[in-house]
Amino acid sequence: MQSIAVLIALLTVADAVTDWTCVWSERRRLHYLTKPLVMVGLMGLTLLLSDGETATWWLVVALFFGMLGDISMIGSSPRRFLGGVALFFVGHLAYAAAFLALGLDAPGWSWAGVAVALVLGIPMGRVLRGARLMGGRPMMAALAAYSLVIATMLVLGWLTGSVWIAAGALVFVVSDTLIGLNLAEHGNEPPRLTNVEIMVTYHVGQALITAGVLLALA
Repeated sequence: MQSIAVLIALLTVADAVTDWTCVWSERRRLHYLTKPLVMVGLMGLTLLLSDGETATWWLVVALFFGMLGDISMIGSSPRRFLGGVALFFVGHLAYAAAFLALGLDAPGWSWAGVAVALVLGIPMGRVLRGARLMGGRPMMAALAAYSLVIATMLVLGWLTGSVWIAAGALVFVVSDTLIGLNLAEHGNEPPRLTNVEIMVTYHVGQALITAGVLLALA
């Protein structure tokens, strides 16, 4: 079983690197395939290396909705972008449930997650203005709700006391912050979702969270 897990991990890493290369070289069609496959690999590893704990199933749900969000955001229409936001919203709720299932040890350093969430929320005024230009009040309301749920995910991730989960949650939020800043700059059109830094932080963040949950359950 360990050899299979190593193989899946290597294939997932190779797929992620391929995806980043596709983004760099603007090979969009291949990117639309390789991006969600990273989530498939992480789900496979989670199911293979766990014993069916509650936190594990919530993690699989989070990764599954992340994969659906990746697929929804293929293309450039505001409607597909909004659909992706809704799917990732559910995914972050599932991450939060996984962290609660693990238990919140809340060591002293973990409370810094609240400050980190507040700092990363500073650009939200600009992001919401861009969202309103892009899709009106419904888009603005959707991103406001999304920002609250991802901030909650970040804080709970830190409160687990797992350095891996804390790092993953932070990197994931950085990825979404980059998308938000892109939206603030180009509010009259869907944000570019294929910048290399967005993809790298997105995949690394989810991989670190997955590793953190599995290590906490080991």
